Amino acid sequence: MALHFELVTPAKLVRSEEVHMVVVPGTEGEFGVLEGHAPFMSTIADGAVQIFKAAGAQPEEIQVRGGFAEVGKAGLTLLAEHVED
Repeated sequence: MALHFELVTPAKLVRSEEVHMVVVPGTEGEFGVLEGHAPFMSTIADGAVQIFKAAGAQPEEIQVRGGFAEVGKAGLTLLAEHVED
């Protein structure tokens, strides 16, 4: 099973893919999201989003600044204010 993950900024869609897990720097602390996670919303702190393409894989990191995370039936959507290139 895979988690549908999207990373979006006000300017563009940065990522849209199926992954194993994503670890998000929430303002209340980091949280991990897997397929089937309970729905919720959180604000995003400045930091690294870690994307695990497969179980046990090394994460890919993307630096983000601010925004919101939404977990729902469609998967995880990160609405970031800014993404470092």
